[in-house]
Parts: sequence; C-alpha cells; structure tokens
Amino acid sequence: MRGRFYRLIRDLHLYVGLFISPFVLLFAISVFFLVHSWLPRIGSETSTTRVVSGLPLPADLPKLSGRPLIDALKPTLERADVRGEVGFIRHLVKEEKLIIPVTIPGRETTVSISIAGREATIVTRERGLGDALVTLHKSPGQHGPDIRMNWFYMRAWRWMADATVYLILFISVSGIYLWYVLRAERSVGFVLLFAGALSFFGMAYALSH
Repeated sequence: MRGRFYRLIRDLHLYVGLFISPFVLLFAISVFFLVHSWLPRIGSETSTTRVVSGLPLPADLPKLSGRPLIDALKPTLERADVRGEVGFIRHLVKEEKLIIPVTIPGRETTVSISIAGREATIVTRERGLGDALVTLHKSPGQHGPDIRMNWFYMRAWRWMADATVYLILFISVSGIYLWYVLRAERSVGFVLLFAGALSFFGMAYALSH
C-alpha cells in the first residue's frame, strides 16, 4: 500500500510539474521584467487613432459609478469595437466626457467619449510581448477589486493563476514527501531546508528592521 501511494505521488509530482511549468516560467520571466523595469522590444510599438460616432449611452449615466457603470457601458464599447479589461472610468463632468482605459495584454486602448455628441476618439497602442507578460503577472491584483475582472478572458486567467498556485503547493508538499521517503537524501535535504529557511527569514528580518 505504501509503495503504491509513493508511486502515485511520484507520478503526480512529475506530471503536474510538467503541466504547470509554462505558467511558472511566465511568472518567473515577468518578475525579472518587473524587478529590473526593462521590457524586451520585439517589434516596434504602434499607435492608431480612429473616431466612432452614434454611440449608445445609458440613460442613467450620471447616476452610475463603479462596476454598474462598467456593465452599462459594455454595449457602448462593443459598438465601438473595443474589447478588453476596463479600468477605472474617469467622468469629466464639466467637459461632458468619459475617459475609459481598456487593456488587453500587450495592447492599451483609451476611449474618450463626448457625451453630448455621442462620439468617441479611440487611441490604441500595441505594447508588445514583454508588456503582455507583465500585465498577466499583475492581474488579478489588489487594485480596484470591485471593478476588476470585468472581461471574461481576464477572469479565466484568474482561475488559471489560482490553479497554478494550488498546484505549486502540491508540488512543494509532494516534493518534501518524496525527499523524506528517500532516506539516503535526508541529511542533505535537512541542510538545504535549514539553509533556505535561514536565508528567507534572515532577509525578512533585515528588511523589516
């Protein structure tokens, strides 16, 4: 029974590790970009501007804010052929204008809507693969939790990110189990565990003081 359990954990450890390795690689590379504030330039950045008229706007627009406002403006954005994750919407009351940032990994779109004229100026910037990796790494995040994850594909990415974390926890726990079962490796393993824990808590203590 013990041998069967060991083989099951060993196989799951191997295959789960292979499955999540692309996600771990993505997070690792994007952390490098975030820490060093550097993005590889694969191709040139491009920017396009277009104007769309006759946009539908919700009748109760002045009364809306937050997520209800985003939901109410989705038909407007669809009519303007703009899709993606909507950020914080700026309502410039005096200018009668809405500024709506919309993000797809690697692409930033700013939609400026004239409420009176029901006309939108849409500026789209293609930012490239490096920016896409950084966007995926930071999403989902703590900023604006009440309005974020309003695009289906970003919600799907959140589910995948959560699943990756749970599977990494499984890989870690199963790895410790597999190491402990191999008695010949216990001494070296204890030394490495102690060294890793000492490095982590030592750094945490130094940074907090």
